[in-house]
Amino acid sequence: MLQGYLPLVLMFVLAAGFAVVSCAIAPLIGPRRYNRAKLDAYECGIEPSPQPVVGAGRMPVAYYLTAMLFILFDIEMVFLYPFAVTADLLGLFGLVEIVLFISTVGFAYIYVWRRGGLDWS
Repeated sequence: MLQGYLPLVLMFVLAAGFAVVSCAIAPLIGPRRYNRAKLDAYECGIEPSPQPVVGAGRMPVAYYLTAMLFILFDIEMVFLYPFAVTADLLGLFGLVEIVLFISTVGFAYIYVWRRGGLDWS
């Protein structure tokens, strides 16, 4: 009865073993060339300053809006997978529903585009 799960268990054991061996052997075989630049903090290609500049350390809101839009549209597109799997079983009703869903996502995309939510300037 449990023989059907044997390949799955072996795959998990193999993945866990690979992760453990990789983490254990990396310090032993990795390069050991330390220098000041390698040990310094790295922040998106910008040299970090020791003291924050008042008002200059804030991130523009456009970065956060773009990230939120990406998450929003990404989650909406995830709902297309169940439709793709059962498209032949849903028939005309499923076709009408998915056209309504895609048109709603399209209208939202056009709205964001026209409002300037995708502009970086």
